[in-house]
Amino acid sequence: MAKRTLSEKLAILSDAAKYDASCASSGGERRDSRDGKGLGSSGGSGICHAYAPDGRCISLLKILMTNFCIYDCAYCINRASSRVERARFSVEEVVHLTVEFYRRNYIEGLFLSSGIIRSPDDTMADMVRIARKLRQEEGFRGYIHLKTIPDASQELIDEAGKYADRLSINIEMPTETSLKELAPEKNAVGIRKSMADVRLRREESRTGKSWRGKRPARFAPAGQSTQVIVGADTANDRTILTQSSDLYASYGLSRVYYSAFSPIPDPARALPLKPAPLKREHRLYQADWLLRFYDFGVEEIGGTSGMLDLDVDPKTAWALEHREFFPVDVNRAPREALLRVPGFGTKTVGRLLAARRRGLVRYEHLKAMGAVMKNAQPFIVAGGWSPRGMLETEHLRARFAPPPEQMALF
Repeated sequence: MAKRTLSEKLAILSDAAKYDASCASSGGERRDSRDGKGLGSSGGSGICHAYAPDGRCISLLKILMTNFCIYDCAYCINRASSRVERARFSVEEVVHLTVEFYRRNYIEGLFLSSGIIRSPDDTMADMVRIARKLRQEEGFRGYIHLKTIPDASQELIDEAGKYADRLSINIEMPTETSLKELAPEKNAVGIRKSMADVRLRREESRTGKSWRGKRPARFAPAGQSTQVIVGADTANDRTILTQSSDLYASYGLSRVYYSAFSPIPDPARALPLKPAPLKREHRLYQADWLLRFYDFGVEEIGGTSGMLDLDVDPKTAWALEHREFFPVDVNRAPREALLRVPGFGTKTVGRLLAARRRGLVRYEHLKAMGAVMKNAQPFIVAGGWSPRGMLETEHLRARFAPPPEQMALF
């Protein structure tokens, strides 16, 4: 095989990285290029958008160190038996690309993942070398997100956390049974142990002095995240969300990312032939938000079938199933009740509670507070507004579900 140029490697390994959702890639372009080629082009060159811990949208160079892999995970396009173009960056090449993109103001950081080459430790050691060279030799102060390798040694994970802002290890399947079937080389217990170790190290770095009396060095200050593939197995949405809830509670994850399964070239026979609906992925993100910020429990989401409603967002679906809870009086209801109102976000509820201390909150005030009144109208009572019989109408659901011709767009 002829030796590949750096730009050829970049094209292959940035494209291969697009299947990892755990840096919240938007796939958007930032800079223009007339021919769409070259290291300065964001189209096809691996520049994606992610959100920093403080909420800023930042541009990252999102690449794999290599798409060679000794594992044969059925759902992965880069698995050992896949017939894809292969490439591999050296440590020095990744450092060079990151620094040059950063100097040209194309990126603000690096998201680095990799296939497994030789062994988990060998692969993780190279990724740590990249982060260390960027920090110590290049003085790089941008954002670094490292995808840690399952079964890599604790010493390497500890070192990775010294240089990276965020670490992630993908749990990938909603159940241990599915992981064994589709990724036999991976071990769910080992993945969870790595997550637990990262949580422990992060807590030690934030709680002052260590048992030796020294203040620990910072460790992955932006936390850790993971990715779950949706639709590659038969797990329903409640099973997926139950796993996510457990991961948040047990390992203090910053985010769980959901990636709708899409058939890949040269697929394994164990996989479904049809892609999972992207709308299902979107609903899982909405439900995840309800678990994290709106005090919903997993048992309240998903209905009797265990699957989220694709036509109506999960908060509205809950409200339609529990009409006895409504209407909520915005001038009297506690915060917990206000968070259940469709169209009310956490910021809206905070503003509403503050406004109530100054006087009566009227209907027209709510829109100025950020409420989506089209969604909220049937479920609230406010100064100058009553839903009258809206909650009892048989056609209330149709107000929130898109018409069939619009659904075709999704």
